[in-house]
Amino acid sequence: MGNALRLLYERCVEPATSDESGSLGPHGVSAATVGVSALAHDLFNFEINSQVPEGLSQNVKSSRKAQANWYRKILETWKQAKPPPKTAEEATRLVVETLKRHLKQDVEGLLAFYGLPLPHTIVQVSAGVPTSLPEGVKFEMQSLPVVDARAVADGDTITVYVRTDSPRESSCVPRDVQVAAVRRSQARAERNYAEADARHQEIINAGYRVINLPNNEEVLARKYRIRLRGIDAPEGEMPYGEESKQELLKLVHGKSLTILVYGEDRYGRCVGDVYSNGIFVQEVMLKKGCAWHYNAYDHRLELSTWEKEARAKRVGLWAASNPEKPWEWRKDRREGR
Repeated sequence: MGNALRLLYERCVEPATSDESGSLGPHGVSAATVGVSALAHDLFNFEINSQVPEGLSQNVKSSRKAQANWYRKILETWKQAKPPPKTAEEATRLVVETLKRHLKQDVEGLLAFYGLPLPHTIVQVSAGVPTSLPEGVKFEMQSLPVVDARAVADGDTITVYVRTDSPRESSCVPRDVQVAAVRRSQARAERNYAEADARHQEIINAGYRVINLPNNEEVLARKYRIRLRGIDAPEGEMPYGEESKQELLKLVHGKSLTILVYGEDRYGRCVGDVYSNGIFVQEVMLKKGCAWHYNAYDHRLELSTWEKEARAKRVGLWAASNPEKPWEWRKDRREGR
């Protein structure tokens, strides 16, 4: 089973890049992974030698024998998770659920050892993707798992790609894009990479892209810009704008997203509800105080309730006494104030 967990470990985390700052926990984990890689690494080692990491006893009260029992349980749960945890919050949820019958002090000590968030800091989310399409949905799309930092413009807008061999997309691919894709493939087979790059640029200019998936599969995909329905996040130049953007990135990075599209805005963006691993993204953004409920365009009561919860807790942008509303900020800029 060692190889299986090694593969799981390699897939569930990504190495930190040189420009990431900050670390948490005794492992010196980067802020991007926040202990997930360290926990996965220790689980891999535990499967090989049945040893829990040195230093854990400084954080917990239970014996080494009890600690080994924890790792055995977490290891089994981790293997069965589909997909395995990638974010710090996902790892915390897995640990807490697995060790829910153990002492709270020990569970929190284990989380602190890895720099993982404590349970009370994690937003509780409601049910996942609707089993049937809600009223008003025009269509549903499933994005490729290639969302990265460049795809997140701010806290309420992302760029995604959808396979063109999906039923809805296959009949809509322009003829010139199809021809360019074939010629690009032929050029690459002939190692004429300049020609291949030129054909790919034609594809990109038309709103498509050839994407290499982690399994080395190469697919033609259509580009969509998505405006998250019902919320309005601070603009990048506004206070808390960067924090809002980073929170959205954490939710969607590397994920295959389910998007329920309700329409299109004046900028050509699809307006929709976004689900990441079954989590309603707008709910998390509101509950963490990373966005306003955009009630001028969306009257859903639950969104208003989630915003009020964040206000009451004074989390995120609500830590400020009177945060400026992004729609007012944009209006002031348009009027030159």
